[in-house]
Amino acid sequence: MRILFTLLATMLVSASVFSQNFISATYKGAKTKAQLNAQFGLPIFQYDVKYYKVTYTSNDAAGALDTLSGLVVVPTDLTKMYPLLVYQHGTSDCKTCVPSRYGSPGGGEGDVGTVFAGMGYITLMPDYVGMGDGRGFHPYVHAATEASAAVDMVRSASGFIQQTANVPQKSSQIFITGYSQGGHAAMALHREMELNLASEFTVTAAAHLSGPYSISGVMRDLILSEEVYYYPAYIPNTSLSYQTMYDNLYDDLTDIFKPAYAGFIEQFYNGTITLGTLNQNLIQTLTAQTGSSVARRMLQDSIVEAITNNPLHPINLALKDNDVYDWAPVTPTRIFYCMGDDQVPFENSVLARDTMIANGAADLAATDVNSTADQGGCVSPAIIQTIGFFAGKQVVSPVSGTNEAFGDVQITLAPNPASETLTVANIPNGATVEMMDVNGKNVFRQLNVSGGTLDINVGNMLPGVYWVQVGSGKGRLVLIQR
Repeated sequence: MRILFTLLATMLVSASVFSQNFISATYKGAKTKAQLNAQFGLPIFQYDVKYYKVTYTSNDAAGALDTLSGLVVVPTDLTKMYPLLVYQHGTSDCKTCVPSRYGSPGGGEGDVGTVFAGMGYITLMPDYVGMGDGRGFHPYVHAATEASAAVDMVRSASGFIQQTANVPQKSSQIFITGYSQGGHAAMALHREMELNLASEFTVTAAAHLSGPYSISGVMRDLILSEEVYYYPAYIPNTSLSYQTMYDNLYDDLTDIFKPAYAGFIEQFYNGTITLGTLNQNLIQTLTAQTGSSVARRMLQDSIVEAITNNPLHPINLALKDNDVYDWAPVTPTRIFYCMGDDQVPFENSVLARDTMIANGAADLAATDVNSTADQGGCVSPAIIQTIGFFAGKQVVSPVSGTNEAFGDVQITLAPNPASETLTVANIPNGATVEMMDVNGKNVFRQLNVSGGTLDINVGNMLPGVYWVQVGSGKGRLVLIQR
C-alpha cells in the first residue's frame, strides 16, 4: 500500500447508549505530519497522528456475540473535534492481514488510516467478522456482516474516546469509504445507515471505490464466461462465505468444484494456506488442465448449468442477497473506478450509478479516475479523488464549539469539486491566498486580499487535487475536475 500511495502525495456528546460495545484500546504507534508528508510525497498533512488496535462487541457470522477488532487512527491535536471516517478495507490474504495488525508484517491497509487522520478525521477501520480477533470463517463479500461490523465499531467510538487518554473528541459528521471488497462493504454500510439506522446516524458523504457491487450480475457473468481471469480464488472464497451464512449451497465442496481444485480450497478454509497461495494453485491447475485460467472451468458442469438456467437456485439467491447497489442514497455520494480494473470489472460502478440515479439519488456521480489503471494502480487516484470530495464537506471544530473549517479562519471553498471558477470566501483582510498542486508547486498566489471573497479561474488547471492556503499556512483541499 505504501508504494501505491507514493502518488498520493462533535458535537461533544455525553456517553452514548452504545458505548458499552467498546472493550479495549492498545496503543500501537504514531507518525508526525512531517513523516506523513515524506512518506506520501505531499506537503498536505495538517496533523500528527497516532493509532490503536481496538476491540469491541459485535455479532459473529452465526449471530452470536463476539469480540471484533479494528484500527483507529486519530489526530493528536486535542483542541479540536473531528469527523468520523469509516474506511472498509480490501480483500485480505489471511485472517491477520488486517488493519488492526498495522505495524506488523501483513498489517493490512493501515496506511490509509494515517492518510485520513492526517487530514483531520478520526478514522475507523474494522477488520470484519471472522478476521483479526473475530472467530470463525470470514463471510467474504457478505453485505450484512460487512455492515454490522462497521456499525458496531462506529457505536464503540464513544467508548473509545471516553475511556482512552489523550484522544480527541468526535463531531457529528460521518464519512464512509472503502476500496475493492471495501467498496462493496462501504456501500453495504452506507445503505444500512440510511435505510435502517437513519434515526441513529446521519451520513455526511460517501465515496465507494472499485467495488463488486453487482455480485449476482456483473461478477456472476464474469465467472460464468470463458474470459481469462487471474483471480479465481475469489470464487471459492465467496462460495465458502455464502455456505457459512446460508448453509444450503452444497453438501460437499465437490458438489460445486471439480476434485482437482477442491483440495486446495479445503486447505484455504482450514487456514493452512493463504488466499494468495490458493490463487496461485488454482491458476496453475487451471492452466495445466484446461490451457488457461478460466474460472468457470473449476466448476462442476452441473453447477454451471444450474446457475445459468435456474434463477431460484440457492447460489443465485445468495448472490442476489449480497448486491448492494439497488437503492437511492440521500447523502452526497461518489463512485470512483478505473476502466482497466483487472479484478473488479468497471461495469459494477456504471450499473450502480445508473440504478441509483434511476431510483432517485439526487447527488451522485461515478468517475473513471484512470481509464488504463488496473486495480492496484487505481488505489491512489481513487483515494485522491475521495480526499478532494470529502474536503468540501469536512468541518473540523474547536472544542469550544465554534465551527471552524481549518486553523483560525472559517474559510469556505465553493464549488468543490470546481471546474471553471473556485470561490474562496470569508478571507481575513490582508491575507495571502495560494494554491498548490499535489507536487507542492504553486499554481496561484495573490497577496493582500482585501477580505471577503476571491474568485480563482481554474479552467486552465489540470484535473486533480489542489491545496488551498489562506493566511499563515492554514488550508484545505479542493478537487478540480472536468
